[in-house]
Amino acid sequence: MQEIQSTVDGTNKEIYSKENIVEMLEMPLLPLLRKAQKIHLEYFPIDEVQLASLLSIKTGSCPEDCKYCPQSAHYANKTELQKESLMNTEDVLKKAKIAKENGATRFCMGAAWRKIPKGKQFESILSMVRGVKEMGMEACVTLGTLNKEEAMLLKEAGLDAYNHNIDTSPKFYKKIISTRHFNERLETIKHVIDAKISVCSGGIIGMGESIEDRAEMLSILANLDPYPESVPINALVPVKGTPLEHRDIIDPLELVRMIAAARISMPKAKIRLSAGRSNLSKEAQALCFLAGANSIFYGEKLLTTQNNDTQADKDLLKNLFGIAYRTNH
Repeated sequence: MQEIQSTVDGTNKEIYSKENIVEMLEMPLLPLLRKAQKIHLEYFPIDEVQLASLLSIKTGSCPEDCKYCPQSAHYANKTELQKESLMNTEDVLKKAKIAKENGATRFCMGAAWRKIPKGKQFESILSMVRGVKEMGMEACVTLGTLNKEEAMLLKEAGLDAYNHNIDTSPKFYKKIISTRHFNERLETIKHVIDAKISVCSGGIIGMGESIEDRAEMLSILANLDPYPESVPINALVPVKGTPLEHRDIIDPLELVRMIAAARISMPKAKIRLSAGRSNLSKEAQALCFLAGANSIFYGEKLLTTQNNDTQADKDLLKNLFGIAYRTNH
């Protein structure tokens, strides 16, 4: 049984241990789906989906050695990724305008940094955030490690959400990344929470981790106070030239199980079906929505990897939810 704990806002929430979540992930699939959908319907309309657009505003040359990432400078000679410096604000806002016209309500900007550079580049980021907000969209960024002062400045600029994935369990993390400690990720998340910016944090499955690693990752996220407003569940996209290029594409039902467990353990969060979606059939995606996913990245690229065709997404959502499916914020 789960414990009950009081949160900072005076409400109560269930505490999910790694063992609790392992039990969920090992449940027969149909009972797990029924449980997840019941919880989903307590907090969200079944036909409400957040459409978020993601743009790489600075690509490549990242000093981190994340084994899944083609943007790492450690693998630059093998991935042949075209590195690009920070985009100018005007061009970013043009992309945001197009995303809004296509139905996106959240615009996410990602820069391949270990930490935010000071000076003009950070000022440019703040201008981008202000510009996206002036369009009436939610603004989200992922910029690497963040300190308290930077978090407050982003909040003052109007930032809605900060993405900082924890990726996996602390134990398996050491096998994937050596240039940053797991606790540094939690420190950044704490600065984001303290600045009253919504946290967007999730992880990746299919890197060779165990079911216990997956469960511990979800347990850590679910027991944050508050738990993330948005939880991206990513399936590894093996990229040529990275150390994980030979990993097999994960079984779609494992992704469905992760989404269901995330929905049950974080009932009020937006569970985002993220990287790896382009490898899923329409039927597999439908199961993910049935399991509790209610957010997708919308647009044909996720930073540097392919995403689903925009028109195909419109057709899928129309088929699943009807012509007038609702988008949320």
